[in-house]
Amino acid sequence: MPSLNPQKGVTLIESLVATTVLAIGILCLLTVQIRTLAETQTSVHRAQAVRAIEDLAERVKANPDGFGQLRAGAYASPWDATPNVASDACDSNACSPAELARSDVAQWRKTIARTLPLGQANVFTDESVVAADRRQLGVMVGWRANERTANGASPFDLKVDAAGVTCPKGLICHLVYVQP
Repeated sequence: MPSLNPQKGVTLIESLVATTVLAIGILCLLTVQIRTLAETQTSVHRAQAVRAIEDLAERVKANPDGFGQLRAGAYASPWDATPNVASDACDSNACSPAELARSDVAQWRKTIARTLPLGQANVFTDESVVAADRRQLGVMVGWRANERTANGASPFDLKVDAAGVTCPKGLICHLVYVQP
């Protein structure tokens, strides 16, 4: 008498294939989730940089001669600047507008370093704008990029160049010009 069920073990093979397909699908979902988290973190850092730049702009506006200090260069602060004034120097003592500007920049740079991963900033004036007697302050904030390529380089190693100021290698930079 012929067997009614000649195929033995087919159910086991089907189960293994289904399990493999399911495992691949779950791994793909995990990859998408991890990528989404990384992008969310990058956007949070960018929002923090924007808020920090707005904070500096408000400090310039709050200084009695803030925009006059732009021409004097009191707010200028390159990437590797070490503040030559204590950040709290004007908290309890009366300060001149220039001293207040230097104190504001020192406090602000500490906030950038504390808020953003490897946070750095460059505050500069564009000489062509100063020559035209317009008041404008360039602010470039940089922080460590999360992503790396196979060779270890950052995909964000792009040149952001404004008025001779370039974003340091390995950082993501955000540039804003502040003017009244």
